[in-house]
Amino acid sequence: MARLPLITSKDQLATKDHAIADGIIGSRGSLHGPFSVFLHSPEVAGRIAHLGAYVRFEGSLDMRVRVLAAMTVAREFDAAYVWGAQTGGARKRNVPETTIAAIKANRSDGIPPEDLAVIEFTRDLLRKHRVTDAAAREMRQRLGDDAFIQLTSAIGYYSMLAMTVNACELEPAPGADTL
Repeated sequence: MARLPLITSKDQLATKDHAIADGIIGSRGSLHGPFSVFLHSPEVAGRIAHLGAYVRFEGSLDMRVRVLAAMTVAREFDAAYVWGAQTGGARKRNVPETTIAAIKANRSDGIPPEDLAVIEFTRDLLRKHRVTDAAAREMRQRLGDDAFIQLTSAIGYYSMLAMTVNACELEPAPGADTL
């Protein structure tokens, strides 16, 4: 059970904050998930929604790379809500079930090398707070500098989501995959 009451309607907010809720609803369809707790601080919610819209929907970073990074972040933080929100997108991007299972089990075996590079990059950044020169060089060559920064920003964005849903004990959506 969530530690904060979930804000699922703009009517739960002060009138001055309705525009923030409208923006979130406009980009995500409703007030749900992490935003149902972020809205306890409407200004923070609005700013995170703006960043999230770019990271999730607008940036040029390959969607498969994004979802691999997001699932890895979810696993590293044991963030059940984020995990459940990402696995469907992974399947839509033809991420093999063996890769999803390996990330879930914190394994590296059976993952295609191109996917494993993203997963290991994300794990290293989260576990060691750094990546090796070789890993950075490989990712820059593969993605280019702009997408390299987009990847590291996506890792940071999903880490923020994971910390928030964990602090608030936000449960996965009904029917979502669980960790």
